[in-house]
Amino acid sequence: MARTSKKRAQQLKHDKFRDTTLDAYGRLSHRFEGRGRTILYIVGGAIALVALLLVFSWWRGRQADAARLALGKAIEITDTPIEGRLQPGQTGPTFKDERERAQRAVEEFQKIQRDYGSPFSELARYFAAANLLTVDRPKGLSELEAVGKSGNDEVAARAKFALAQAREADGQHDAAVALYNELLGDKNKTVSENTLKLHLAAVYEKQGKKDDAVNLLFGVVEAARKAQGKDGKPIQESSVVRAAADKLQELSPERFAQLPPEPAKGGSLPF
Repeated sequence: MARTSKKRAQQLKHDKFRDTTLDAYGRLSHRFEGRGRTILYIVGGAIALVALLLVFSWWRGRQADAARLALGKAIEITDTPIEGRLQPGQTGPTFKDERERAQRAVEEFQKIQRDYGSPFSELARYFAAANLLTVDRPKGLSELEAVGKSGNDEVAARAKFALAQAREADGQHDAAVALYNELLGDKNKTVSENTLKLHLAAVYEKQGKKDDAVNLLFGVVEAARKAQGKDGKPIQESSVVRAAADKLQELSPERFAQLPPEPAKGGSLPF
């Protein structure tokens, strides 16, 4: 009798567990009743979204590769030699003059600008504007001004530098000085500070501001000769610093003589 009672108690316990489980399943089934198709849509939509993102990522990578290749080919055009200027042993395509070469380059860069998105379109627009200076100078200047106001800081800085050089070449010295000084304040230092100061000194010289030019050049060379690498050794002068030193010696041999000695060969290289 005791064994029968114990067995009955186990049966009742099991039935209670089954009833609780079935009850929970029933409540869950009732909650999602009629929503099976909706759930399938949600899951299917999520899968489709992931697939679309993967496809877009793949397509974007292919587009970027194609844009880089197109830019490289367009830049090659700007390096194509002019007839009569081939180096000994040099062969390959040529252009009859700089205008023809620039026009072809403009066409290629404008095509990239139309076919690809950022940042390649901004780069292509900058290169097209720079080459337009040879084909249609007023239009090229206008384009460089526009690119200089674009949202891509690096491309904008390079456009301003090209515009400053164009203003300098056109004898618009005040405009060139303003642009060079603006670029000197660029926190990203897209164009090297020494390069900007070398150009600025050249404009000062053209304006008759010899002392300003000399002071600027002296500062460039002095800082470079005092600079040290991570190993504590002097840094070898770059081509820009050497050009500044040569110009300083030409303008003011007295100030040139006040410079620290040139670093010995074999010092650290400025990487």
